Amino acid sequence: MPYTATFTPETLTRADVDAWRGPLVLEFGTNWCGWCGGAQPHVQAAFEQAGANVPHVKVEDGPGRRLGRSFGVKLWPTLVFLRDGVEVEKLVRPQGADDIVAALQRIA
Repeated sequence: MPYTATFTPETLTRADVDAWRGPLVLEFGTNWCGWCGGAQPHVQAAFEQAGANVPHVKVEDGPGRRLGRSFGVKLWPTLVFLRDGVEVEKLVRPQGADDIVAALQRIA
């Protein structure tokens, strides 16, 4: 699954994520968030470079959104890198593609 461009309302539950097999990246934020928009060139570049086979799910976050709270999301964008439903790494407001590429390589 390639880079995903748009945040969508929660479609996964925490139970779905915990049961996931293989690598997965959850990116929490919103479509109107300036920080989220600013990070997208880095996220897209990282996925093009290292994450072509890693599912990327952009989760629209906000008050009352349980999935983000279950991962301790406080700032956007927050990327959570998982393998077999277990969090391996979390990046908050990434400033470049290198850290994202490294995290993708750790879960691939």
